[in-house]
Amino acid sequence: MKNTLFYRLSFTATILTLCVIILGAYVRLSDAGLGCPDWPGCYGKILAPTAEHEIHQANQAFPERPVETHKAWKEMVHRYLASTLGLVILILAYLAIKNRKDPDQPFWLPILLVLVVCFQGALGMWTVTLLLKPAIVTLHLLGGMLTLALLSWLTLSQKFPKHKRIQTKSFTKNWAMFALIILSLQISLGGWTSTNYVALHCYDLPTCQGQWLPPTDFKEGFRIWRELGVDYEGGILSVEAGTAVHLTHRIGAVITLLVSVLLIFLLTQVRQPLGKGLALLLSIVLATQILLGVLNIVLVLPLVIAVAHNGVAALLVVILVSINRILTTQRQ
Repeated sequence: MKNTLFYRLSFTATILTLCVIILGAYVRLSDAGLGCPDWPGCYGKILAPTAEHEIHQANQAFPERPVETHKAWKEMVHRYLASTLGLVILILAYLAIKNRKDPDQPFWLPILLVLVVCFQGALGMWTVTLLLKPAIVTLHLLGGMLTLALLSWLTLSQKFPKHKRIQTKSFTKNWAMFALIILSLQISLGGWTSTNYVALHCYDLPTCQGQWLPPTDFKEGFRIWRELGVDYEGGILSVEAGTAVHLTHRIGAVITLLVSVLLIFLLTQVRQPLGKGLALLLSIVLATQILLGVLNIVLVLPLVIAVAHNGVAALLVVILVSINRILTTQRQ
């Protein structure tokens, strides 16, 4: 590995992205998404207001959103961490341009990451200014997952050059990509469930509200864009619409499980030990995610479990991206 600095920075950015996603979930699930009602500052300041006179001034400037210091600091720490990630990605892009004549230097992916992280910044702003609109918050979550996936791919491309990758049948390679797509769709459903505050609309297992098919309203539940100027904190969906969203997420979980189980089986058939190691890792993390999903219902969505559920979903993204990057089709 020639460019050790570039590899270490890309690995650091991957870990940092995972932390940003987990912290973002914590901010959202602890109802601190509007802890700072403006952007990029907090009540017009670089730091969240703490002193009594600062809080008084902030309350006068933003009477519709009185200061809750603990929520403001959660939001600002998340912004500081995300800004640090953006800086690291800019450095990666600089190194890619500087060393572009090196045939082993990744070039286009670091440039793409700069564009993605800039769009993420815009989504972060709109999350606040559009008052937690579900479509924007869900896109912000997916942008974070995309950033994580691209950085994981970038890091693994350097760690596992072509001669180190696992040769496997084309069906296994294609199924790994299919599993990643299914996981992405399931994360989208999970984000939509969370940002619409309907995680407890089905409060029992395996039924929902004591029924296999309770009253639902899929049209309202999956209406992507809604009117501006509405504060979406706490959710505005009807019970039937929220139930439709929650049920769809549950069905998606079953599909994701089945697709992942087949991928685990295919990986166990790979001759190289790394394939079986990936199968074991995917099995453990997948089982953990299922357990966390069940505990969210049984224990009525405790914050630590809900945040962990988001974090493990991000970890699944890293694992499936890793599998796709490490696998290569057998030579005929």
